[in-house]
Amino acid sequence: MPATYEPIATTTLGSATANITFSSIPSTYTDLKLIVVAQGSLGNQFAIQFNGSATGYSRTFIYGDGSAAASDRGSATSVRLDYLPTSTNFAFYDIDIFSYAGSANKTLLARSSKDLNGSGEVHAQVSLWANTSAINEIKLFVSSSGNLNSGTTATLYGIKSA
Repeated sequence: MPATYEPIATTTLGSATANITFSSIPSTYTDLKLIVVAQGSLGNQFAIQFNGSATGYSRTFIYGDGSAAASDRGSATSVRLDYLPTSTNFAFYDIDIFSYAGSANKTLLARSSKDLNGSGEVHAQVSLWANTSAINEIKLFVSSSGNLNSGTTATLYGIKSA
């Protein structure tokens, strides 16, 4: 990572669990970056919530798998990313959270990709959390039932002003 990126915390799951939570996030950075390599049970959507809030999230995304493309938009109780693979493959997520400590609504840009035993998918989305509170907690989880599988790794970086 560039010199302006500072690792805040890393979690690697030794067993399946419902969520990964980063708490007590310092407000000393301009932005945050999450790098996640994940796999989940039941193939459900991977999701994020901020500060324990289940309101105010919206997203617009595009998707492609080499033979089809789609786009959609909507609102939900979390930032919903794409579906987690359930086999031996993992999905990769690169998530930027802008001005997380500021007093305006929060925006994030998420990109993800996964290999599904020879076929793959890519997703890109922009999301909004309509809340002016500083983000001090991030929860990563499977959006309905199920767990994040053993081996899932998440690293949170703070981005310093250049």
